[in-house]
Amino acid sequence: MPTLTLQEQFDHIDIYLFDQLLKGHIAPGMTILDAGCGYGRNIVYLLREGYEVFAADEDPKAVESVRTFARKVAPALPETNFRVEAVEQMSFDDECADVVISNTVLHLARDDEQFERMLQGSWRVLKPGGLFFCRIASTIGMENQFVQIEGRRYRSPDGAERYLVDAATLESIAERLGSELVEPLKTTVVQNQRSMTTWVVRKKMS
Repeated sequence: MPTLTLQEQFDHIDIYLFDQLLKGHIAPGMTILDAGCGYGRNIVYLLREGYEVFAADEDPKAVESVRTFARKVAPALPETNFRVEAVEQMSFDDECADVVISNTVLHLARDDEQFERMLQGSWRVLKPGGLFFCRIASTIGMENQFVQIEGRRYRSPDGAERYLVDAATLESIAERLGSELVEPLKTTVVQNQRSMTTWVVRKKMS
């Protein structure tokens, strides 16, 4: 069998999600749910390695691409594991996943109401004791460089409009959800164009 290149193994996995793999926070035997999976760049390795993977995205072409890849490398997984659904309307069972991935998804919310529905939809499927991995746009490190549109929706220097959180908001959400930080917030400022924060929490046991 030919040796896979690193890119074939991991595709364009988010580097901070890769970090969770290296730290053992995501390990064989865990069930993974990618809420807003896009074309599946964060689950290529997990599918290859035999994880039980679920995923949802509202883009039918993206989900079909994930299904096509899964047929090749994880044929035992049913196609119903990969669903054309918005994250706030996912039909997966409550508390079905050990790890929920929410990668550059929540900041697409139009307003507070949609953000809350997206958050709760992603949180609902996470088991007690499970890991919630979130990459989200924020104002951290660039507090005075955004133009407020309405509420928590801002225009970034890169021209994009996003729903932005800050450290206090994430702390408040974590407390309200009943979770605890797995590690400190990590924020990357991308050449003063946008700010991306990695937020990793664990759902407390009931």
